[in-house]
Amino acid sequence: MKPSRSHGRQSVQASLKPRELMQPNPDYRDVWQARVITLFPELFPGVLGASLTGKALQDGLWQLHTHDLRQFGIGKHRNVDDTPAGGGAGMVMRADVVGPAIEAAQAHARGRWPILYMSPRGRRFDQAMARDLATCTGATMLCGRFEGVDERVIEHYKITEVSLGDFVMTGGELAAQAMIDATVRLLPGVLGNAESTVEESHSNGLLEHPQYTRPAVWEGREIPPVLMSGNHKEIAKWRHEQSVALTRARRPDLLKEEGEGS
Repeated sequence: MKPSRSHGRQSVQASLKPRELMQPNPDYRDVWQARVITLFPELFPGVLGASLTGKALQDGLWQLHTHDLRQFGIGKHRNVDDTPAGGGAGMVMRADVVGPAIEAAQAHARGRWPILYMSPRGRRFDQAMARDLATCTGATMLCGRFEGVDERVIEHYKITEVSLGDFVMTGGELAAQAMIDATVRLLPGVLGNAESTVEESHSNGLLEHPQYTRPAVWEGREIPPVLMSGNHKEIAKWRHEQSVALTRARRPDLLKEEGEGS
């Protein structure tokens, strides 16, 4: 009988409750973990359960745990929010609800383990942040709802606010899944070809060059001859020139950031 992948890998923590060795969602000590605090845990893994990230999740190359914010709610109705201090529209997630949820998630943290809050006012998520997260042992992601989270929570836990872009969504769950996906694919063993992450968009500060495959002619359009030449030096030169041209046309701000002028 083939031994389980979890054999010898589960983390050891002091607890008053016995834990099954073969639990459905074990806590591995040697793989990257995402812990998501959300009012909608049923939305996970969502797209993360499909394709390469889903296979990597099944293979134990990374772990996903959700923490239901409603379980930390106040009173009979498990309230998680209240009206804004000073008045105003909407509701704000309570510090005495979010705080304990973060404590529960961080009880499993080890090593470098940032806490991220999905927020439209946060720093823009980019490939560099994904690469940095992939070098951490894990990350806790707080998915906001309503008008946001009590500022005292953000200050107390030194939370980093992160945004996908200059727009507002109804909650942070989709943003969290996007950030996890961008990070997990950079983990060792997730992608079959490690070189794929080297040449793709944003890996070197430029947008990726155009890609082609068979057939050689489609709808009267041919694959650029240089790609069929077998001259790897000329192919590399052509791809770089195309990357620069595309970046200049579509994202000139990246050229300014990188100081790319040719």
